[in-house]
Amino acid sequence: MKILLFGARGRLGQELLRTLAPLGETIASAREGDLPAGVSPANWRPADLCAPEEIRAVVAAARPDVIVNAAAYTAVEAAEREPQLARAVNAIAPGVLADAAVEIGAGLVHYSTDYVFDGRGDRPWREEDPVGPLNEYGRSKLAGEQAIRHSGAGHLILRTSWLYAVAGQSFAKKMLELATHEREITMVSDQIGAPTSVRFLAEATAQLLAQSAGDTSALFASRGGTLHVACAGETSWFAFAEEIFLQVKQLGLPLASPLLRSVRSDDRPGALPRPLNSRLDTTRLRDRFGVAPPFWDVEFRALFPSLFARYELEMREANNSAQASLR
Repeated sequence: MKILLFGARGRLGQELLRTLAPLGETIASAREGDLPAGVSPANWRPADLCAPEEIRAVVAAARPDVIVNAAAYTAVEAAEREPQLARAVNAIAPGVLADAAVEIGAGLVHYSTDYVFDGRGDRPWREEDPVGPLNEYGRSKLAGEQAIRHSGAGHLILRTSWLYAVAGQSFAKKMLELATHEREITMVSDQIGAPTSVRFLAEATAQLLAQSAGDTSALFASRGGTLHVACAGETSWFAFAEEIFLQVKQLGLPLASPLLRSVRSDDRPGALPRPLNSRLDTTRLRDRFGVAPPFWDVEFRALFPSLFARYELEMREANNSAQASLR
C-alpha cells in the first residue's frame, strides 16, 4: 500500500517510519526543514498543517491509499495560552485531511487522547462513552475527532494515553532532569492511567493496517471507527516516578534518586484541570484486531536503558551547546 505520513519528524512519526516501511511505500511530510532520518528526498513532501492549501496539495499529489496523521499540538499547558494554534493543528487540520481523503478515496489514521474524557470514575473508558474534555488541549483534540467523523472519510481514530518515547521530551526524562538538581520531587498520586510507549503505538498501527491485506477500503469500512490503543495495567504519576528511580537504582546508573512526595490534584490550587481517570479500555483492540497490549511496566523496563542512554546523550549535547555559546 502507499502511505502518506504527516508529522514525520515527531516522536511517533519517527517510529511510524520504521514500522510502516514493510507495508509499502511511505511518503513523509512535516514542515519545511531537515529531512527526517531515513527519508529520501524523493519521498519527502513538506507541508505546514496550519496551511490547509498545502495539506490538500500534498495529498492530491501523493494520492496515497492511507493517510496517517501523527502530527499534533501536545503542549497541554501552552494550549490554554495558544488556543487558536492548538485548534489549527488538532482540529482544523484533521478535518482538512479527512476531506482530502474522501476526494481520493483514501483511509485516514489519526491519533487522539484520553483527554477527550472528563476523568471521572475509575472504570476504563470505552470508545462509546460520553466525552467531556476539561481543558483546551482536550477540546481541540475532540474537535479533530468530530471533524473526521463528520467528513464521512473511512478512518481509524486511535486514542492513547500518557505517551512517552526514547527520544524527545517525556515524563520520564523530566523526572531524570529534575533529579540532577532537586533533592525532593512532589508528584500527584490520584491521576491514574497507563504509560504507553510510542514504540507500541507505532507497532500496533502497523499491525492494524497489515490486516487489510492490501484492501484498505474494506478495513476502514468493516472495522474502522474509534479504537483505544494503550498499554495494559494502570499506575499513578507518583508510582510511575517511583518506577523510574527504581530502574535507575537497579541498573546502577549514575544518578541520585530524589525523595518523592505524593499530593492530590486538589492540593494544587490553580493547576490546570487534568483527568483523574485516564484508563482506556482496549477490549475492542483485542477483539477486532487480535492486538494484545503489553503491560506498561514490562514495556517501560525494556525501554528504560535506551531511554536513559538517550537522556545522557541529550544532556551532553545541551551542555556542549551552552559552553560553545559562552566562548
